Amino acid sequence: MKAQLSLLSIALVASLNSVPAHAKDALQFKDVFNFKAAKTTQLSEDGKVLSFSATPYRGNATGQVYTLNNNKLLAEVERGTKPQINKVANWVAFTQVPTLLAKETTKKKSTLKNNLVLVSTATGEQQTFDNVKDYQLSDDGKWLAYRLDQKADKDDDSKDIDDAKNTDKTSEIKPDKKDKIFDLIVVNLTDATTHTINSVFSYAINASGSELIVSQSYPDGSDNQVALISLNNTFETSVLIDEPGVVANKIAWHPTKNIAVFTLGNYVNDDMRRRDHQLKLWQNEQLTDITSPEKNWTIGKTAKLSWSEDGERLYFENHPKLAAKVKDKKYTDQASLFDYDTIRAQKGLNVWHNNDAEIKPREEQQWNETNKNKHYQAVYHLNGKRVAQLSDVDMPYVALNTNSRNALLGSSNLPYLKRIMYGGFFADYYAVDVNTGEQKAIIKDYPFRPSLSPSGEFAVYFNNSQVQLKDLGNNKVSTLTKAIKAVFADDKHDYPSAQPGYGFAGWLEDSSQVLVYSKYDVWAFDVNTLKATQLTQGKESNTQYRIIKLDKEQVGFAKNDTLLVSATDIQNKQTEIAKLNLTDNSITKVLTGNKRFDVIKKAKNADKYLFTEQTYHQFPDIHQTNFSFKKPQRVTHLNPQVDNFAWGQKPELINYKGFDGEDLQGVLIKPAGYKKGDKVPVVVYFYRYMSQRMFDFPKMELNHRPNFPMFTSNGYAVFLPDIRFEIGHPGKSSTQTMINATQKLIDLGIADPDKIGLQGHSWAGYQSAFMITQTDMFKAVVSGAPVSNMTSAYSGIRLKSGLARQFQYETGQSRIGKNLFEAPELYIENSPVFFADKVNTPILIMFGDKDDAVPWHEGVQYYLALRRAGKDATFLQYEGEPHHLKKLPNQVDFSIRMMQYFDHYLKGKPAAKWMTEGESFIEE
Repeated sequence: MKAQLSLLSIALVASLNSVPAHAKDALQFKDVFNFKAAKTTQLSEDGKVLSFSATPYRGNATGQVYTLNNNKLLAEVERGTKPQINKVANWVAFTQVPTLLAKETTKKKSTLKNNLVLVSTATGEQQTFDNVKDYQLSDDGKWLAYRLDQKADKDDDSKDIDDAKNTDKTSEIKPDKKDKIFDLIVVNLTDATTHTINSVFSYAINASGSELIVSQSYPDGSDNQVALISLNNTFETSVLIDEPGVVANKIAWHPTKNIAVFTLGNYVNDDMRRRDHQLKLWQNEQLTDITSPEKNWTIGKTAKLSWSEDGERLYFENHPKLAAKVKDKKYTDQASLFDYDTIRAQKGLNVWHNNDAEIKPREEQQWNETNKNKHYQAVYHLNGKRVAQLSDVDMPYVALNTNSRNALLGSSNLPYLKRIMYGGFFADYYAVDVNTGEQKAIIKDYPFRPSLSPSGEFAVYFNNSQVQLKDLGNNKVSTLTKAIKAVFADDKHDYPSAQPGYGFAGWLEDSSQVLVYSKYDVWAFDVNTLKATQLTQGKESNTQYRIIKLDKEQVGFAKNDTLLVSATDIQNKQTEIAKLNLTDNSITKVLTGNKRFDVIKKAKNADKYLFTEQTYHQFPDIHQTNFSFKKPQRVTHLNPQVDNFAWGQKPELINYKGFDGEDLQGVLIKPAGYKKGDKVPVVVYFYRYMSQRMFDFPKMELNHRPNFPMFTSNGYAVFLPDIRFEIGHPGKSSTQTMINATQKLIDLGIADPDKIGLQGHSWAGYQSAFMITQTDMFKAVVSGAPVSNMTSAYSGIRLKSGLARQFQYETGQSRIGKNLFEAPELYIENSPVFFADKVNTPILIMFGDKDDAVPWHEGVQYYLALRRAGKDATFLQYEGEPHHLKKLPNQVDFSIRMMQYFDHYLKGKPAAKWMTEGESFIEE
């Protein structure tokens, strides 16, 4: 008996040991709301303070401040967003927004105000300032200036004064409607004393924190002025400009000196587009004008100002003066009611002409986005007191890098505006001399972006499957890569357009070498000898090396630099971090493991780096290290609840063949609790290449995509296959590739062949809609925003950009490669609407009826064709939504319906009522 009890006890203990200490839950939709992301991450210049807004998918954000000397959470700010750290890092400022409940329940949104919360990085103490419109902290942290977002109270005396001023309304010079004026509160943060400056439109504190420039504007304009105010106990005021209607739209202080510039206009001209603004320079207690080098050019209200980091150059914008505005004809008397010209002036008409450079929707979009207030780039050299015009009406664009001393890359797409509609994007490229504005042609009629050397003497570009070097002094072009046995042309390019290269890493700062990417490696080419040096040895290990550039304004690399590079194993998708020493071309890996690593920030003035590491199960929390990377430390723990859920199995790579026999891969994530031999329902999600997501933590949100852990923790496997296309036959080639990929899961005994679903959106929405006309492999499909009829979509409009959709088919994503007249049979072959009668798979189609990329009636066409053919088709029309669902109620609703749809067809659960009966249109 004792022996029997002993055996029973052993069995009980073994049984108890096999049960997890904490049973993990299946993820529910409500759980997604609580997952946080670090938004607007800021690292102080000295590398000692980290801040961001921990923002849940649904809920109130929390501002967080960490001290990196001990990785401690110093402070949390309720509803804190958009953190800013001042230069000496003694304050972190957060914009405190209203509660989510207030946002959702307040009808008049203008009554909701933001607050400002300052966090002391020394103590963690918080100060709150209510109703803050905008603010600026001084670099030294001694001063805070903010505009109070409320109308000033008026006492009886002020009312009498206002009444006296407003007796003659014709003398008023009113501000522009959108120009809001508020009182400015200046706070001495050392003793908490305040000073109020009334009716401020714009303001800026200088670098030393000693002075403040304000533009004050009043309802009648009579007392408008621009003033200089000393930041001390007395706040002495010097009026710089004092005249009725005057206003400074932009103010920019020099980064180190007591020099300022501002654009000065006057409301006396109520035509904002034709109002002349002067560019004023305040230096040595004097105010002078900076004038444009072009005759009859001026500065407009929206012109931008920016100093170079060294303060030697001021970049500003200008434009030619506009012609006088044509006065509209209006009905003014009895005769005007019958005047043809006056009547016709009230028309609503757009004339679409064949010779227009752009079709009217594109012209309208470009007018509203760019051309209405179009400006061109100029630069003022402070030391030489000279101005150079860098762009103009014929060459309108420059890629502005304010730290570049010699040359900028300029471009013009004006000759090719008509071709954009069907042939893709092209431009002429130029090297623009920062000192003189001289333009030197690099290449014309070119679809990619060249790379310009820091000196402006050389440029490289990819053409005829090779990297070309152009000497801009003698216009000689040399082919750099012809004799090198490496792949410089993108071998994944399967579009009917010019094959691009893998790109350029940058230049040495002396312009002696350009760093170029091949498929695997980084190469250095000497511009004088044309000698090539292979800096990395990635091909041998199937590793792709790419330089990490954390400073987007960096002009070039030093010859003895040690650079951070990403090292991605093309086979297993693992991305590690390494250091490349340009002195001896040695590579040292510093962050390794079965994860994905990303270096995200470097402190401007300190040896401090931030990086993340992630897997499907590990959220990419922020870590810190120095350049040695020897002792990295984890800083944040944003989503510890991941461990509470049955998240799914470790992702695996599945190998299969593409339509043409090419080796491809997909990521398979088995459901939580999966046991070998189980055949499970599978949801396939795809677009083009997906296997690079092998080590990615899934996006914790609800939108047009499946939430992967929502499925893998609820009994589904998720499969993310790579797809390849044949030009002219994208539908059939992607279908065959998908069949091959999915069949591999069946052959492996993982996928239940009667329980495989397919989900795709946009281009993948098209593919999924087409695939079910060719195969019955899938038991349910959810197709978001699909093109169903290429013959009608071909001459449709992308509403967001205003572009004709023709370029997508002739040279772009849809990959037909010919126009509709050349190959109508290809447009029909690839259009699922023509084969709706072949569909045997239930399909759920989703569209927003304000889709700005795909005409939403493409979904209607397919639905109606399927309906006419008697097929199982349901159409979800989300009102007022663009290409991707933006409104949270719709995102949540679609996510729930998608799960219900797959649960019914793949798991056999009872169908939701909307699936069997639909929903009636009822409007109370």
